[in-house]
Amino acid sequence: MPNKNEAPFFSWPWQNLHSYKYLVYGPIVGKVVYSIHKGEIKNIDSWFFLHILILFALRALIHQLFSTYSSLLFLNRARKINENGVEFDQIDAEWHWDNFLILQAAVASLLYMSFPSLNNFPTWDKNGIFICIVLHIGISEPLYYWIHRLLHSPNLFHKYHYLHHTSKVLHPFTAEYATFLEHILLCLVVGIPIVGSALIGYGSMSMVYSYLLVFDFLQCLGHCNIEVFPFRLFDAFPLLKYLIRTPTYHSLHHTNMGTNFCLFMPFYDHLWKTTNTNSWDLQREISSRKHSRAPDFVFLAHVVDVMSAMHAPYVFRSFSSMPFSIKAFLFPMWPFTYLVMLVMWAKSKTFLFSSYNLRGRLHHTWIVPRFGFQYFLPFAKEGINKQIEDAILKADKLGVKVISLAALNKNEGLNGGGTLFTNKHPNLKVRVVHGNTLTAAVILHEIPQNVDEVFLTGATSKLGRAIALYLARRNVKVLMLTLSTERFTKIQKEAPIEYQKYLVQVTKYQAAQHCKNWIIGKWTTPREQYWAPKGTHFHQFVVPPIIPFRRDCTYGKLAAMKLPNDIQGLGSCEYTMERGVVHACHAGGVIHFLEGWKHNEVGAINVDQIDVVWKAALKHGLKPI
Repeated sequence: MPNKNEAPFFSWPWQNLHSYKYLVYGPIVGKVVYSIHKGEIKNIDSWFFLHILILFALRALIHQLFSTYSSLLFLNRARKINENGVEFDQIDAEWHWDNFLILQAAVASLLYMSFPSLNNFPTWDKNGIFICIVLHIGISEPLYYWIHRLLHSPNLFHKYHYLHHTSKVLHPFTAEYATFLEHILLCLVVGIPIVGSALIGYGSMSMVYSYLLVFDFLQCLGHCNIEVFPFRLFDAFPLLKYLIRTPTYHSLHHTNMGTNFCLFMPFYDHLWKTTNTNSWDLQREISSRKHSRAPDFVFLAHVVDVMSAMHAPYVFRSFSSMPFSIKAFLFPMWPFTYLVMLVMWAKSKTFLFSSYNLRGRLHHTWIVPRFGFQYFLPFAKEGINKQIEDAILKADKLGVKVISLAALNKNEGLNGGGTLFTNKHPNLKVRVVHGNTLTAAVILHEIPQNVDEVFLTGATSKLGRAIALYLARRNVKVLMLTLSTERFTKIQKEAPIEYQKYLVQVTKYQAAQHCKNWIIGKWTTPREQYWAPKGTHFHQFVVPPIIPFRRDCTYGKLAAMKLPNDIQGLGSCEYTMERGVVHACHAGGVIHFLEGWKHNEVGAINVDQIDVVWKAALKHGLKPI
């Protein structure tokens, strides 16, 4: 509900409708669909409303494409103006950035119904485009300038315009993040060139489309947080400094709010002496950058599957800010994403996916351009290891302190949990970490202290071995499911003699039919889960997690930890994890970095380190979930 203390026209009329606000378009869609059904789409009324829908789609597409562009860190990070990332709070605040499209469609409909003379726009009129430009430069630009300056007066700023300035990092969606009153005023600014041209008698559909799409393009450009113009352009044509509002130029308005008020043309700031004197020096400095700041820590991940590949900030920002789940709107995009996967397989190299800051240190997530199923193709093994090796060598060259291998990138059958790379390159300065010591610690600390028996699948894996040995030291009987007596015996002999009796080999799920603590490290079918007694809790370290088949049992999530509260610039979720939560292997790499440990954490898990890593995680503010 609107706050009673809000200024008039602060909130949007459909604010409480949330996503149902698009029902406002219902009458327009209904009119168009009915006309198509009746074969009357060329009727003037129907044609007009069809154009409204087309413009809505095109204008939304411009904003989405700019959002994608501004999120492609591997492409443009060196030219970012504000190097911080957009955080969850800002994403939530700007969630309904497209409110202005609904407003302008409503205003256009009212104008159409109020002025019948607007009914007969031709497709093209070159004079109309010229007059539209003249009206924009002569009326809309100075009008916006003075409205903007007025909104920065103390009274109006604290009632209205402050909202736009709450966005810490500029983003294309920030361009439209403002109050209802401000967008009503913007309708006036936008409407004058269009309606003025029409009233003079030179209106055309090409003029309407061109003006609105260029207007949105320039709005997004000014807020994209990437300097796209080379400084040499302004050296060669100095006049352009008065005609083009660069992203750097507008970003300075958000850091020094008494300057750079113009809409698109800095001429008006120059005319009324509000140009920030640092505008063009900063533009030169940013546009000439060749390299960005090197990260201190890298988490080296990979794509899980085609669907989750769309869970990325450069696809849909809002979707990536929530834990991944399959949504209906993903299915039409699946074929295109599949083609992208094939291109990545053939051509792509490891790339920067996202970043955040923790205590003044830059953390990156890099992506190996391979999907989960590809790790199980025998002929793909060499190529994947080459991608991982190249990423490690790149990190070493950049001065990265720790690189943490995610999920299948540290698979034992692929590279021995990372030992392949540390053995091949013994002089690496970067520490290579699999992070599984903390993964084991998280799983083990989920198990109640009074438990005296557990059932363990995936028992001879890297994690399974460490969990079994640790629990045996706690006098917990571990039923280790494995058909390999040789592998079981090898692990059993690693335990001190007095604890070896707590490790018991079993070969069937039936052996655990009286055990209520199952630790799942291998895919378990619904039929196999059937052997668990009522009230069993399934702890998991299998990827993907097992299907929660039993309603009379409980299922734990994958091992994960919440990052410290002082993290900055994080605005996307890690796969199915909640906001601010990362997989335990990611957190393990972070702890390795924060502690400044100099050893590589590769190969078998050192059971003696499990409690050490756990205590270090808690010390640095990471929290179990």
